[in-house]
Amino acid sequence: MSAWAEGDPVEVAPRLLGAVLTHGGVSVRLTEVEAYAGPADPGSHAYRGPTARNAVMFGPPGHLYVYFVYGMHHCANLVTGPDSDPGAVLLRAGEVVAGLDLARERRPGSSDRDLARGPARLCQALGIDLSHNGVRPVLEPGETPLEISSGPRVGLRHAADTPWRFWVSGDPTVSTYRPAAPRPRAGR
Repeated sequence: MSAWAEGDPVEVAPRLLGAVLTHGGVSVRLTEVEAYAGPADPGSHAYRGPTARNAVMFGPPGHLYVYFVYGMHHCANLVTGPDSDPGAVLLRAGEVVAGLDLARERRPGSSDRDLARGPARLCQALGIDLSHNGVRPVLEPGETPLEISSGPRVGLRHAADTPWRFWVSGDPTVSTYRPAAPRPRAGR
């Protein structure tokens, strides 16, 4: 991995758009990502410091931080910050550009547009799970998109309005924006 994918996650995130991530026999052109700035960012898994779960984020850049969410989905971040600076970029969506038949096997019943549309679907299409936490993925720079949009991050309760979600404008593989659902108050 080159220096173009290392550094401040807010600067790296838009540079990742158009890059091609290859894993498990499938290649995906990234169309949507989300930046997380570690201890300075209440939306980051590293906000409260290192844990067994997020330890990869505190290591060298260029590795995947994979976590399990909602008891059923895997999500992957690319660690971008240097050692002890846990910045990372969530890989939110992409277009399968190689290994289409294998991605279809892993995501039966999905349209080609939806194979890697959303962070859990992207991991399924690429065959990424917790056993890949800490691996160094194959990531090649791609063609820079003509137009990039940014907006609030998806599904966060803290720092949700921070406009650190970046996507290729008009790309059909970009996931649908969904704000966090409010938590019901006790006694109601």
